[in-house]
Amino acid sequence: MSSQSPESIPKQEDGLMTLEESQEVLSSDTLATESPPQGNSMEEYYQLQRTLLLTTLVLMGVIFFPVWYFYSLNTAFNYLIGSAVGVLYLRFLGKDVERLGQQNQRIGSKGLGIFAVLIIVASRWQQLHILPVFLGFLTYKVAIIFYTLQTVFNSGETKENDS
Repeated sequence: MSSQSPESIPKQEDGLMTLEESQEVLSSDTLATESPPQGNSMEEYYQLQRTLLLTTLVLMGVIFFPVWYFYSLNTAFNYLIGSAVGVLYLRFLGKDVERLGQQNQRIGSKGLGIFAVLIIVASRWQQLHILPVFLGFLTYKVAIIFYTLQTVFNSGETKENDS
């Protein structure tokens, strides 16, 4: 149903509208019906944020033990420190994205500062090794890749079921 009043719909003498007039009516109708509710999109965003954090934490636990088994406890703790900073970075990035329309600030600057401090400390402190710390930090990227693949394959299954 059209949300426009009969007076706002352009008419011609013979009862037909021109192409431009019909496109104008269609575009104004679709604009009124296509905007998603704001609360639903934020709820989806919070669900995405929880999913990414939970996946990252699970990957931290799963990867920690094989690193300990195949390398050493020190290397595993280096990985754990890096992945903990990666979770912190992901959390900061999520908060920045949440405030994106409200404040005029640079996104991710706090998180990159934390990562820079982590790498500097790892290079200066003899007990920390840069490579396991860096790879641990990248664990959140693996969680994002898992989520993306899951979304792609689930949307493909949904399309197959619909047809």
